[in-house]
Amino acid sequence: MASVTPLFDPARPQSRQTPWDRQELMRLMDLYGRMVAAGEWRDYALSMEKEEARFAAFRRAADRPEITVVKRPALARKQGIYALMGEHGQVLKRGGDLSALLAPIERRLVKLVEA
Repeated sequence: MASVTPLFDPARPQSRQTPWDRQELMRLMDLYGRMVAAGEWRDYALSMEKEEARFAAFRRAADRPEITVVKRPALARKQGIYALMGEHGQVLKRGGDLSALLAPIERRLVKLVEA
């Protein structure tokens, strides 16, 4: 007879992760794809931990991340759920809207075209 292995143990509390939802990931991957096409970024990393989720974009795989988008649900009512961090860990922008948070990065993609 086959044995059934439970997916979780009810006696042990589950460790909860802070996930990226589908819309957030689509927004981040869209920006990443456009930055790769422009030759700015080469690699990315995703991290989903108990208190925060991170998306980091790299110029080269061996470097520090050029930007990091951090999602902290605990700060949703205080400073905003999202934070945009620079290469050296400084907070560049905070807010509750991911599109507004990514606007400074998207401005780098806009180029003046001569008529």
